Amino acid sequence: MLIVCMLGILSMSIARSLVLNDGLSIIAGHENVNDKSSSISASINGHDLTVIFLNNIGNVTVKITTAAGIVLDSIGMMTPNGYIYYIPNAGNYIVTFILENGDEYYGEFTVTE
Repeated sequence: MLIVCMLGILSMSIARSLVLNDGLSIIAGHENVNDKSSSISASINGHDLTVIFLNNIGNVTVKITTAAGIVLDSIGMMTPNGYIYYIPNAGNYIVTFILENGDEYYGEFTVTE
């Protein structure tokens, strides 16, 4: 059990270093007085999209779509937490974060071969 916990901490540390190097800009979908975008960090490394919630901002739905709007994945999760998703094909994508109160944040990114 201790080894599993240590691996989880190590993987989150690695993910945080990736976020700092190749972070996506997370933008509010509309003006928001209580902006939570600084609590959301995302990065793309090859075909891996890594999302990290740096603070507890409640339950968040993470939706990954192609630029054409085709949904690749949609998952709800409690924060703080992390998430890694493999993007299978090269192209332009959008990751959207929907908070419990309906506020939306998003980031656009490109996957290359």
